[in-house]
Amino acid sequence: MTALPSAPTPAASAPAPAPAPQDFVRTTLDLGDARLRPWSRADIGSPTVDALIAASTDEAIALWNPLPTADRDAATKWLEARDDAWGKGTLATFALAESTRPDTLLGALTVRWTDRADGLGMIGYWLVPAARGRGLATRATRVAADWAFRTAGVRRLELAHAVENEASCRVAERCGFPAEGVLRASYRFGDGEYHDEHLHARLWSDREQVTTDR
Repeated sequence: MTALPSAPTPAASAPAPAPAPQDFVRTTLDLGDARLRPWSRADIGSPTVDALIAASTDEAIALWNPLPTADRDAATKWLEARDDAWGKGTLATFALAESTRPDTLLGALTVRWTDRADGLGMIGYWLVPAARGRGLATRATRVAADWAFRTAGVRRLELAHAVENEASCRVAERCGFPAEGVLRASYRFGDGEYHDEHLHARLWSDREQVTTDR
């Protein structure tokens, strides 16, 4: 008797494609004890301006995330530019603040399109000294990344940091951004020197695969 041919093994289904890229739309993201709220011109007349001026003098921020907010005029222009960016839909730029005290600045986070047509974005963040050690960077990055995948059609979200910035590396790993390689002398940081950077990234297709807080 001739053996019947075995049934072919079904091919693994291809992952669904990411939705079409969209504008970033102003929204507030809740972290429980803190929230990510859009920067706006309403911040210009608030204590947030003084907090931005103070943040620009912090050693870690000045090195890894230099802020052009050294005085009130500079901070005002910085805030105006961020308010305008929301209107264009190409940049989602948030203040991280205490939930019960929205003028108490804890840090900032930005998601931006680097190649919108290709669905490619980048995320970055910083914290003021008093906010460090609470897991806020991890929680904010996770919430903002999920929001960007869910609402803006981001296909690939990158996160890059200087190799010496070990705290940022830990945030990336906790948020499901695996390290992909080293970008040599890729960015000039606040010390005026070009530093190697670690490149991390998450894809829309693995957006659910996030490690727990550590």
